[in-house]
Amino acid sequence: MSLTTANTEEIIEDSAKLGLPSDYFRLMKPRVMSLVVFTAFVGYYISVPTVEYNLNPFLALIGIFAIALGAGASGVLNQWYDRDIDKLMDRTKNRPIPQGKILPSDALSFGIIVSVLSVIILGLSVNWLAASLLAFTIFFYAVVYTIWLKRFTVQNIVIGGAAGAFPPVIGQICASGNIGLESLILFLIIFLWTPPHFWALALIKKEDYANANIPMLPIIYGDEVTRKNILVYTLLLIPASYLPWGLGYSGTIYLLIITVCGLEFLRRSFLLYKKSIGAEKGLFLYSIFYLSIVFAGICFDKLIDLKI
Repeated sequence: MSLTTANTEEIIEDSAKLGLPSDYFRLMKPRVMSLVVFTAFVGYYISVPTVEYNLNPFLALIGIFAIALGAGASGVLNQWYDRDIDKLMDRTKNRPIPQGKILPSDALSFGIIVSVLSVIILGLSVNWLAASLLAFTIFFYAVVYTIWLKRFTVQNIVIGGAAGAFPPVIGQICASGNIGLESLILFLIIFLWTPPHFWALALIKKEDYANANIPMLPIIYGDEVTRKNILVYTLLLIPASYLPWGLGYSGTIYLLIITVCGLEFLRRSFLLYKKSIGAEKGLFLYSIFYLSIVFAGICFDKLIDLKI
């Protein structure tokens, strides 16, 4: 067998390994997708039952599935565009595109097709208002955040955080056919939660972001300014988390949950502000728990209220 033939067969063999289903699934950022699905479900759950609009449970499941597809498609398009910087960062270098498991052109095609499918499925199964907002969310994350904000402004995750805050609004539109104050409050909670969450990560992965030339807050203005901003956003987040209770959308159970969890979030943010060792990682991990338990608390409180 000639050397040329051997090389050709190696290329064919390597190409055959490209694009496994598991690689495409990883490309859709399943952990992020699961959080999107959960927050969208909460937006749906707080809005039913309603007199004006009654969505079949089966169609509701299809709607949540479409939202999950849209979130996954956003992640695909994000990784397609960021493939040049992903390979420079330890946190992202093992993603499918930098590893050579999926070709950039295949990722782009996959992301566009899934984006279109998610919008069409949501529009046909639920309503076109929800589908339109899903389309806008995909555009906002893939274009406004990934292309326009991420590499050019220190406010990238502040403004870009809106993309991750839209799912509960989409969920409420699925359930009720319109946008209500309940989901706008959930939008606000996620929007204010995003900066402390990602700036804590930026402190942990500062060298990564510096290598990729991403203008994260610790790189541009330093750790001290970042810690102050995290504390400020935490002080905004905690009162916002009381709004569902204050406006009568949730009861005593939710009040107890957000009080205990909010005080712990504030404590961890203050420890970070005081430069305690390991506070960055502690706050980052706790912030994920905080958002999950706050949204779960809303559902649990309503479930108990319905039973009563």
